[in-house]
Amino acid sequence: MSLSATFGTNLRNHRKAKHLTQDKLAEMVGLSSEMISKIERGIAAPSFSTIERLTEVLEVPEVAFFGVGLVVTSNNARTRQLAKIQTQLSRMNEEQLARASKMLSALID
Repeated sequence: MSLSATFGTNLRNHRKAKHLTQDKLAEMVGLSSEMISKIERGIAAPSFSTIERLTEVLEVPEVAFFGVGLVVTSNNARTRQLAKIQTQLSRMNEEQLARASKMLSALID
């Protein structure tokens, strides 16, 4: 499966998990519903800024759109918090990630 097809399939799954129509998602991210449809079908690729808006609206980390077989989980406070933390961690450089790991270990241990 191509990257654009994987992205589109994952976008569709996350959109439906939030009970959003293509029209509503398009309105929320500032695109046309036709563009959302094209992205979901793997015909068009979103820009980086569009991906960032999609992650904010759907409350999932960027990587959730690019992986094969990622599971859409229930929409509860724990899931949203974990997704937010994963997004923050994914944006860190190696040094920041190492520090965050040490801090988390200190909190847990």
